[in-house]
Amino acid sequence: MVASRLRTVLRWLLGLAYGAAGVLHLAAPDPFVSIVPGWVPAPYLVVALTGLAELAGAAALLQPWSHALRIAAGWGLAAYALAVWPANFEHMRMDMAQADGGLGFGYHLPRLAFQPVLIWLALWVSGALSRFRSA
Repeated sequence: MVASRLRTVLRWLLGLAYGAAGVLHLAAPDPFVSIVPGWVPAPYLVVALTGLAELAGAAALLQPWSHALRIAAGWGLAAYALAVWPANFEHMRMDMAQADGGLGFGYHLPRLAFQPVLIWLALWVSGALSRFRSA
């Protein structure tokens, strides 16, 4: 019961966070474009597409009608978090190269370390990991 309630609360928090991030990617793309690694083509298009992916993932995660769609959202958001991880490394590299050291390791290292947790969380709150539980 407690785990179920916790999963629901965290699913809503994660969905709202991804929804807010999606809106920000679309409404104010410049900060996101600035950390897109140089090897990624068409940074503005990529940022817009990531914003749309976040919004779609959030909507699918929060909808109440289809458990299968929530599971698909979990897999999609986990893959998304993995795919954008290089941008976090690029942000740290660019930021730490500033004369003042930017935001510093105290900001960047926890952010980088949290990405696998975010991946796991998307899978757990969506129910995607339930099929892997042993009886």
